[in-house]
Amino acid sequence: MGDGEGKLYQIALCCDGVPLETGSKAAIDIKEELTHRPWHKNVQCEWNGGSLVLTAENDYDAHGLALMDEFSDATAACIDDGFDGGIRVLSIKEI
Repeated sequence: MGDGEGKLYQIALCCDGVPLETGSKAAIDIKEELTHRPWHKNVQCEWNGGSLVLTAENDYDAHGLALMDEFSDATAACIDDGFDGGIRVLSIKEI
């Protein structure tokens, strides 16, 4: 296990700067993409009209950095046109 051995974390991340015309479809595609990474549980990705918000649970990522890296990979794979958005941690809760 990683840095959170024996603990479970609920992580929420936000990706800003997503083009309006691609956000809704990107949310669906990113959620599907992350189903291929079973170490993240209860994955949700939503488009709020200005940002993509990703939530997931895992037992090793106390700082959200691994999920952030995978969210970045998934946005690059699922949004055809590049954009200048950034990903930030909204919250990390031990559950």
